[in-house]
Amino acid sequence: MAISYAWDCKKCETYPSKSGKSNVVYNVHWRLTAKDDTNKDSAGNNWTSSFYGTQMLDTSDLSNFKNWSSLTNSDVQGWVESALGSDTITDMKARLDAEIAENISPSSATKILTS
Repeated sequence: MAISYAWDCKKCETYPSKSGKSNVVYNVHWRLTAKDDTNKDSAGNNWTSSFYGTQMLDTSDLSNFKNWSSLTNSDVQGWVESALGSDTITDMKARLDAEIAENISPSSATKILTS
């Protein structure tokens, strides 16, 4: 099972003005999606699982401020990952992997009696 991960950090809340800067990102609505690049479901789609959340960012030091027009998903992803911490990200990825594995080979199934 080869798993790839993709971040979507494009939805940001900003302060219109803070410390002389415009559109200062202070909160990010993010999604981390895991995709099994090997196994497919019955419809032929790769198995996926995702987490979503929001992450407040520290805006007390704007010395490395980047203008909104220059920001990329990758930039904001870096901020989110830094704020979450590597242990949290490792745990989230392990949980996503486990969910995909459970979908591929379920450990239980629900059955309905016909009579």
